[in-house]
Amino acid sequence: MSPRHDFHRLSVRELLARRADASVSAAELTEHFLGRIGDHDGALNSLISVCEERAREQAAAVDKQGSGTLAGLPILHKDIFCTQGVRTSCGSRMLDNFVAPYDADAVERLDRAGTVTLGKANMDEFAMGSSNENSFYGPVKNPWNNACVPGGSSGGSAAAVAAGLAPAATGTDTGGSIRQPAALCGVTGIKPTYGRVSRYGMIAFASSLDQGGCIARSAEDCAQVLQAMAGFDARDSTSVERDVPDYAAALTGDIAGLRIGLPKEYFAEGLQDESRRVLETAIAQLEQRGAVVVDIELPHTELALSTYYVLAPAEASSNLARFDGVRYGYRCANPVDLEDLYTRSRGEGFGREVQRRIMIGAYVLSAGYYDAYYLKAQKTRRLIANDFHAAFTDVDLIAAPVTQAPAFRLGEMVDDPVSMYLNDVYTLPASLAGIPGMSVPAGFVDGLPVGLQLLAPWFEEGRLLNAAHAFQQATDWHTQRPAGFE
Repeated sequence: MSPRHDFHRLSVRELLARRADASVSAAELTEHFLGRIGDHDGALNSLISVCEERAREQAAAVDKQGSGTLAGLPILHKDIFCTQGVRTSCGSRMLDNFVAPYDADAVERLDRAGTVTLGKANMDEFAMGSSNENSFYGPVKNPWNNACVPGGSSGGSAAAVAAGLAPAATGTDTGGSIRQPAALCGVTGIKPTYGRVSRYGMIAFASSLDQGGCIARSAEDCAQVLQAMAGFDARDSTSVERDVPDYAAALTGDIAGLRIGLPKEYFAEGLQDESRRVLETAIAQLEQRGAVVVDIELPHTELALSTYYVLAPAEASSNLARFDGVRYGYRCANPVDLEDLYTRSRGEGFGREVQRRIMIGAYVLSAGYYDAYYLKAQKTRRLIANDFHAAFTDVDLIAAPVTQAPAFRLGEMVDDPVSMYLNDVYTLPASLAGIPGMSVPAGFVDGLPVGLQLLAPWFEEGRLLNAAHAFQQATDWHTQRPAGFE
């Protein structure tokens, strides 16, 4: 067992304060969290790779001459971010032997800020999933109940932070893959505006939807990590050349007069009654802090699920065409000809869910169906974005559920992909519109966490973080820890 310290109970701000006053070294923090990983990850399977040598080298460099806004902070990266010299698998057999030759922009920025990379977090294969059961390396377990899923696809990141294996972790959100696991694991996660964090070096699933973000204990922690991750990157054609505000300075906790919209479509049939009560209490607490709650409508919400599951697989089928067994990644044994090489390498290298989405994507992009499916889905996406444009002329933020219910049991939906896809029904619209969103711990149902989703207008991450911070000043849900990981 590792020596007992309270480092994993401290916030990012508190850890950085201890580093600043030299009461703890980066090496000590690193050893503590590596010890936590060694002690506890066997029960969770939240990591694919542990970077002990890299972490110790980075910590030593920080202690010797390091500086930066996050100097000495241990962190995990979702295994979708290329990390130079480290296996970057994307949770797939296809990339099990791939060692990235360069760093993703997000990794570069966090390295410059002084973070220490502890390892690479487990994830649904190529970020395709809502339960983290699609990983080649096995499912991740929810630290609140090991028989339940942590959510996906950033489930490894969320489970590790919830269990205190790292103070923070990177994640990606294509259709809810930061917000949903954050909600199911009782931690805070933010998906910034599309284009705010560079996608360079982030292995693509659906290029018009994928967005990097972070998972941590609190809004305050997320603000500090996101500050270091965000910014324009000329290497990413979708990166937005726009100044990044001081997110920490935005955390005043003052939300008096803030207008928060409640879309009736999100609180209709399908939301579990117990979860509804938790969310109603959370919204009432925002009102007590001075927010004004108003009813709104987002009329095209019901079209989001079908729209996403046309567009995302279409982009996935195109992006994943590069994995063919020729240039890098998995290659089948003893192919008899080129067709056999392609067919067996992709058939053996990709898991069932990835194959399913590639086939759907190829179908909707085919000559006979492009107009009927893909083009119509793009038009519908615009209608969904227009709903948010209209809503944000009347309200400052939107509050909604993240999921219909708390975490479900491992294996419960693995053979029912349609029911699995329904888990994303509340997170998909924001992804299609490209607006920022986050999940904030709001309570529990039968011992499992429930998250409150907050959505903001484009590039208003500061407003979003401040509202979450105000809520967390009035509640202690984000400080709760699962039994056995205290």
